[in-house]
Amino acid sequence: MSLFSMKHSKAAYRADFVLYGAAVLVLLAFLLQTERYGQWLEFSVLLGLGLVSWTLIEYALHRFVMHGLQPFSRWHAEHHQRPTALICTPTIISMLLIATLVFLPVLLLSDNLWQACALTLGVVVGYLFYSVMHHATHHWRAESAWLKQRKRWHAQHHCNIVQPACFGVTSGFWDHVFRSSAQHRK
Repeated sequence: MSLFSMKHSKAAYRADFVLYGAAVLVLLAFLLQTERYGQWLEFSVLLGLGLVSWTLIEYALHRFVMHGLQPFSRWHAEHHQRPTALICTPTIISMLLIATLVFLPVLLLSDNLWQACALTLGVVVGYLFYSVMHHATHHWRAESAWLKQRKRWHAQHHCNIVQPACFGVTSGFWDHVFRSSAQHRK
């Protein structure tokens, strides 16, 4: 199994959850250890901004990269054909993307390691939540009304092959903003 393979073994697929969980803990530990008095408000704002940013990143990647650019759209089509297969973005690629597209630009613009880590933590928490949600929509029985709704939403995405819709997995917010929900595509 290659480091860059989209099809994962069970161990490699689960490692994504473990590695991102560890990344959350390491970032959080660093931020707590280096926190100066009075940074809780700044931490909360940056964490929240990172989480909200993740929802937009998730939407844009899914809509414009996974459904628009080769070879990504070909790889993603395999997921649509076999939705319960253990197919996902290789951890090394997703971590490199977060590091180069989130952490490094914030670090260079702010010249503040603590701020870059706090914003990146929000994005990483968002990505981990997305990973768990995407797994849940394909592999878990829905007990809660909220998960049932997310599963229905994602099923609409998988069923609209000709005119894809419902690109958000963790939230339908951006689909409503950009009019790409199933209701808007009719």
